[in-house]
Amino acid sequence: MAWFYLIVASIFEMGWPIGFKLSDLYPARFWWWIAFGLVCMIFSGLFLYLAQRTIPIATAYVVWTGIGAVGTFLIGIFCFGDSASLLRMFFALLILVGIIGLEMTSAR
Repeated sequence: MAWFYLIVASIFEMGWPIGFKLSDLYPARFWWWIAFGLVCMIFSGLFLYLAQRTIPIATAYVVWTGIGAVGTFLIGIFCFGDSASLLRMFFALLILVGIIGLEMTSAR
């Protein structure tokens, strides 16, 4: 269940920078998107707390930030027209390899 909590936390981790980006793109809804981002922060932290009760904190934190970063990176490419250069994709892949390596080597 802890890994499920960590995945949920990582999804909420993607929500707050997206909320901030949308607040800039849609100034008429600025405060709605800022509130969305803040709610995502709260739930992200809550689910990280639940996950790290079982998963080592170093592993949980790296997985949480890594999935959040790579997920936000991909959303930026597909939804906001961010650059998808080969080098950027390569370095995002390195983050994923690190996440998988940490999960595979974490003490059970």
